[in-house]
Amino acid sequence: MEMTQYFDIFIEESKEHLTAINQQVLLLEKSPEELSIVNEIFRSAHTLKGMSATMGYEDLASLTHCMENVLDSIRNKKISVTTQLLDVLFASLDHLEAMVVEISEGGSGKRDVSKTVRDLEVLEKGQQSMPVSQIDNEPVNSAQTFDQYEKEIILQSKEQGFHAYELSINLRKDCILKAARVYMVFEVIEQIGEIIKAVPAVDMLEAEQFDSDFKLSVLTQESGEEVKQRILKVSEVDKVVVSEIYPGMLNDSVHSESEHPAEKVSNSSETKKENSSAHSTGSTVSGKTIRVNIDRLDQLMNLFEELVIDRGRLEEISKMLKSPELNETVERMNRVSGDLQNIILTMRMVPIEQVFNRFPRMVRGLAKDLAKNVNLEILGAETELDRTVIDEIGDPLVHLLRNSIDHGIEKPAARIAAGKNETGTIYLRAYHSGNHVFIEIEDDGAGINRQRVVDKALENGIITKEMSENLSDKQCFELLFASGFSTAEVISDISGRGVGLDVVKNKIESLGGLITVDSTRGFGTIFSIQLPLTLSIMSAMLVEVQNEKYAIPLSSIIETAIIRKDEILSVHNQKVMDFRGRVVPLVFMKEIFEVPPLIEASEHVPVVVVRKGDKMAALVVDSFIGQQEIVLKSLGQYLSSVFAISGATILGDGQVALILDCNALIK
Repeated sequence: MEMTQYFDIFIEESKEHLTAINQQVLLLEKSPEELSIVNEIFRSAHTLKGMSATMGYEDLASLTHCMENVLDSIRNKKISVTTQLLDVLFASLDHLEAMVVEISEGGSGKRDVSKTVRDLEVLEKGQQSMPVSQIDNEPVNSAQTFDQYEKEIILQSKEQGFHAYELSINLRKDCILKAARVYMVFEVIEQIGEIIKAVPAVDMLEAEQFDSDFKLSVLTQESGEEVKQRILKVSEVDKVVVSEIYPGMLNDSVHSESEHPAEKVSNSSETKKENSSAHSTGSTVSGKTIRVNIDRLDQLMNLFEELVIDRGRLEEISKMLKSPELNETVERMNRVSGDLQNIILTMRMVPIEQVFNRFPRMVRGLAKDLAKNVNLEILGAETELDRTVIDEIGDPLVHLLRNSIDHGIEKPAARIAAGKNETGTIYLRAYHSGNHVFIEIEDDGAGINRQRVVDKALENGIITKEMSENLSDKQCFELLFASGFSTAEVISDISGRGVGLDVVKNKIESLGGLITVDSTRGFGTIFSIQLPLTLSIMSAMLVEVQNEKYAIPLSSIIETAIIRKDEILSVHNQKVMDFRGRVVPLVFMKEIFEVPPLIEASEHVPVVVVRKGDKMAALVVDSFIGQQEIVLKSLGQYLSSVFAISGATILGDGQVALILDCNALIK
């Protein structure tokens, strides 16, 4: 059966199921007794297994099958949800996500998941192990207790020259910290080999739910005597009995699956049936929705951009000819193309939850690594952004969240001492406002230590001693975005490598957005990001500088004005103007872009006041042309470093106008 036609659907649906499982496992951590959550995870895992098997990705299907077994044991109340179980489920998800990514990039999806599989199987049987009282009477060579997977591992290891031993370890009766001794034994063994089975199960050993004896099945290239001597060096270990496991002890059950072909055929047909059902309910066409490849939307957008350019050309022709019929037709075309533009842009809009969904898991892991208690509250995940922006915004948000957890939220003891709840909270919010989307990351941590920031900035030569004495809080917080700035004292995986918030700022500004920060010492910090709804079509003010035309995005403009030459002042050799009681520097565009003088300057000077955060500038031009919808086109690789130019657009008369980057001009 030709499967390539289903490949894109398989990848898309696999990602959806993994996202769903991820969310549900996080919910399960908060409500471990809620079986409805387990059922939801089971359904997604079951469908993913069926799809993977049908597409021929056996490793993906096998790992999902092991997860399914654990979930089934939870559903049947054979085992309970523990922190260890959740950690193993998350590790399984990491593997599954990596496999799907590799498959989507043309790989086979094969991955060494043997340790995770063993962990899952231990969990599945963990609370079905024999009571402690029976262990002492059990024969040393209990090979009959190995399951199918463990037998395969032992046989393969034997072929590769490994020894398989069963170790019976006895701790002293007066041993106080039994779990610690078990951990030390595990550490010793893992230096020379690998543990494939523990009786009682690992979680029972960690909880000290055993007397003084436990058994381990081990694969190693060391001799039995060497293994024994190493374990005996662990304090409070009384006795170690080592017995080798031989292939003959594993019986003939290794290949038992092949003896039941009818059962396999039944399972296969069942899998196909499940997969068929999956495709019909969450797939290419479902009810009144249809999946569309993003490449097709990009192509549609490109065609519409050409239409916008031609619309502008028609408007120019209409003004020249002054034909009522043509004017009427152009106006109608404007209305229709405006509606079409809204529809196309809406089609490209996707909920920001696609980015937000990966953060709860990351916050959980990071908080655990830092020994902090952190709760992530997500608000406004349904807020929509253009797909282009969605693809780029993930990494900056990851950096800001890591920053909040590492630098913002305090350790539990410090929070209690400050009269706070020991669990810190980070709020991740998104909302629309005008033609922008705002994303806020707020924590209730210690806030920014102003003096520490200033000291670090002085140490790095970012500011002078004189400048530091007159800094406002806002100016001080802006120093965090300086290149290479970091207040971390110790280099770790999380921070301290000099890759600071400047990377975040540069990325957000490249998307046409801006970032601000505000903080109150002892109460927390809030980072606010402002982003445009879309990057391809924008409203702009067209201006002339001598005979050259430039476009200034309306999102950056506060207002336009015409001032007299005698209103231009000079402060510290910088030309400025008074704008509503505020001194605003003047930026002469003809000097910035070295435009040859062709038109004589008049007594009145047109200016465009633009803003970036709390900074303002007045751009001096020669005349205003008017407002227009423009299509943003990249200048390409060769011109990517041109100062203060973010792109170009084609005007109605066929001329090319450069689009100004107001952020660069203000900076």
